[in-house]
Amino acid sequence: MNVPAPDEDFQDAFARIEAAVAEGETDLAALGFWRLLSKVKRDPVLSSHWADAAGRIDRVAFESRVRLRFPIWFGNAVLVGATAAGVAAVIIAVQTTSPTVAGLALVFAAADWSASVHGLAHWLAGRAARIRFTSYFFDRPFPPTPGLKSDYATYLRASPEARAWMHASGAIASKIAPLAALAFWPATVAPVWAALVIAAYTLVLIVFDVVYSIRYSDWKKVRRELRVARGRAASR
Repeated sequence: MNVPAPDEDFQDAFARIEAAVAEGETDLAALGFWRLLSKVKRDPVLSSHWADAAGRIDRVAFESRVRLRFPIWFGNAVLVGATAAGVAAVIIAVQTTSPTVAGLALVFAAADWSASVHGLAHWLAGRAARIRFTSYFFDRPFPPTPGLKSDYATYLRASPEARAWMHASGAIASKIAPLAALAFWPATVAPVWAALVIAAYTLVLIVFDVVYSIRYSDWKKVRRELRVARGRAASR
């Protein structure tokens, strides 16, 4: 396996990694790609200069590794439709005279919105930061939400603060969404158990973030990019 040399310069390192990926290697960590990018990110000039090379490498490796991918327009349409289904469920909950139907509708809306707004929030925050995206994808059983693949060239050109906010946006939105459904509970005839289920579900999501996301997912990336931002500020 190709491994980074201690005195390897950026040009040689990117060339070596891109050649390895072209030959079918997809383990970018083993190739030293992420360690290389941690150095590049420290300097906005280097980030901009190497953005296209990093984007090519990341995209080829990702598409070789992840097969279940969907176009951005399709993923956004599905998520908007799912969000609309949650709205319809809340309307049913407010209008029905059946406590059971109202309770089930509110619980459905909470779970539905939590899943559907996650990717949309990432996409909206990313586009506001001029980060483009290449696809939605599935590559893990839990959480059961699609991932959103960024175009790494535009990601690297964005400020680390903007990148941090993009990662945080989905995580925050998915925790607020169930509470938005819960806010309609007083306006319905839904029983107390519905409110308790939604509150418990929200708590489970928060615990998941504390236990998992802060180590492996969105919040880990938020912390990483904020460290980059602090490092850039300290070097000025």
